[in-house]
Amino acid sequence: MSRINTNTGSLIAQRILGSNNKSLGVTLERLSTGLRINRGKDDPAGLIASENLRAEKLSLSTAISNSERADQIVNIAEGGLQEVSGLLTELQGLLTTTANKAGLSEEEKQANQLQIDSILQTVDRISDATNFQGTKLLNGKFDFTTTSVATGVTDYRINSAKLANGQSLGVQALVTTSAQQAGLFLSTNGTLNLNGGTNSAFTVEIAGNLGTRQLSFASGTTTAQITAAINTFSDVTGVTAKSSGTGVKIYSNDFGKNSFASVKVVNAANIQGSQAGVYALNAQNFGTADTATRSAFNSSAAANGIRDTGQDIVATINGISATTNGKSARINTDFLDVEVTFTTATSQTRGAVNAFTITGGGADFQLASQVNIAGKVSLGVTDVSTRKLGNSVVGRLSSLASGKQYNIVDGDIAGAQKVVSEAIRQISSVRGRLGAFQKNTIGATIRNLNVGLENTAAAESIIRDADFASETAALTRSQILVSAATNVLALSNSQPQSALQLLRG
Repeated sequence: MSRINTNTGSLIAQRILGSNNKSLGVTLERLSTGLRINRGKDDPAGLIASENLRAEKLSLSTAISNSERADQIVNIAEGGLQEVSGLLTELQGLLTTTANKAGLSEEEKQANQLQIDSILQTVDRISDATNFQGTKLLNGKFDFTTTSVATGVTDYRINSAKLANGQSLGVQALVTTSAQQAGLFLSTNGTLNLNGGTNSAFTVEIAGNLGTRQLSFASGTTTAQITAAINTFSDVTGVTAKSSGTGVKIYSNDFGKNSFASVKVVNAANIQGSQAGVYALNAQNFGTADTATRSAFNSSAAANGIRDTGQDIVATINGISATTNGKSARINTDFLDVEVTFTTATSQTRGAVNAFTITGGGADFQLASQVNIAGKVSLGVTDVSTRKLGNSVVGRLSSLASGKQYNIVDGDIAGAQKVVSEAIRQISSVRGRLGAFQKNTIGATIRNLNVGLENTAAAESIIRDADFASETAALTRSQILVSAATNVLALSNSQPQSALQLLRG
C-alpha cells in the first residue's frame, strides 16, 4: 500500500547512509592520521595499552641518553687517570735513577727531586681540574662517605653501593678463619757448636716470596747474629727473622696463601749431636713453636727444605661469602662492591666486625626506564690526589715531596718505590673498574635498551597504528556503500510520487 505521510523506505535509506558516512569518516581519519586509535572510543583498552607503551618508549629513549652521557663522563675521568698513570710511571723511573747514588751528584739528585715535586703538583692539579660541566670527577666528590670506621680496619675501598634515598648502609664482616703468615722455627739450641770450631760452617738456604739467600754461620754464632743476618736480606727474600729462646722464628712478611717461608739445610755435617732442627709454627698460635715431633737437620726433610705457606682470612661481608687475599676481604654484588683490609689482630680473631657505615656519596647513573634502586647504578671514584694515593701501611704519595719522609735526596728511596708501586696499582685498578663499567655495564645496557625500544615501538605500532591495506579496502567499500545509499535514498524519496497516479485515475 502506498503512503505519503510516512516514507519508511526513505528513513531506512537515511539511516544507512548516515552509518555509511560515519564509517567513511572513520576510515578517512585513520588514513589521514595513520593511526587506528585516534580517541578513546575507537578502542578503549587499546588506547590504555598504547599510552602505557608510549610512556615506556620515552623512558627507554631517555635511559639510552643517560647511558650515553654516563659513558662520556667516564671517558673524561679515564683521560685524567691515564695522564696520572703516565706521571706515576715517570716517577718510578726517577726513583730508580736516583737510587744509583754513586753515579749522581748532589745537584742531579736535587734536580730529580724538583721533577718529583712538579709531578706531585701536576697529579693534584689533574685531580682537582678534571670535570664534567663543572662537576669534579677525580677529587673525591664521587667517593662514598662513611662513618663509624672500626679500629680493626686499616684500609677500605667502596667501588659501588646502592643506597635508598636518605638511608645508610652498614658493612658488617664476620671472620670465620684467621689470616696467617707462613712461619718456621729454626732451632739451634742456642749458640752454634760445630765440630772443627770456627773453620766449620753451618749453611742454610732461606727463601720467601721475593727470592732466596744462602747463609753460612761459623761455630759460636748466636741466635741474635743469625737473626740479624737473615733480616739483612728481608727485602730480597720476603721473610723476617726474630730471636726466640734457643732458636730463630722465620716468617713471611705478608699474610695469605700466596706467601711462604722455606728453610733448606745445605750443610749441617759439623753440627754437634742433634741440637738443631726446623719446625713448622702452630698456625693458630704463631707465638709458640709446634710441640710435635721435630725434624732434625740430618733428616731428608730438612735437607730437601721445609716450607710453610700462609693462610688467607675467611670471612663474610653482609652475609655474602667474600673473596679474600691475606688480610683483605671483598664482595662484589649488584648492590654492594666493597673491599676491606683488617689489622693483624682483627684478622686473626674470629668474630663479627662492624667495619663502617656508608652514609652517601658515589656517582649515581639512571640506566633503566624504571626509576627505582634496581635501575640505578652507583659508582665510586676515589680521590686521586697525592695525599690519598698509597695506603696506611706503605705511606702516601705526598710523602715523596721535598723534605718529606720519602724524598730522594736524603729519604728512603726503597720505601718511596713501594708507595709509587701501590699508587700505580690503585690507579690501574680504578681505570680497569671504569673500563669494565663502560664495556660491560654501559655497553650492554645500551644494547639492551635499544632492543627494548624497538620491541616496545613495534608493540605500540601493532595496537595503535592504522593498517593501510585494510583501511584502503574499507575506504573503497564505504565509498561504494555511501554512493549506493545515496541512490537508494533518491529512489525512496521519489516513491510517494506513484500515489499521484491514483488521483489522476
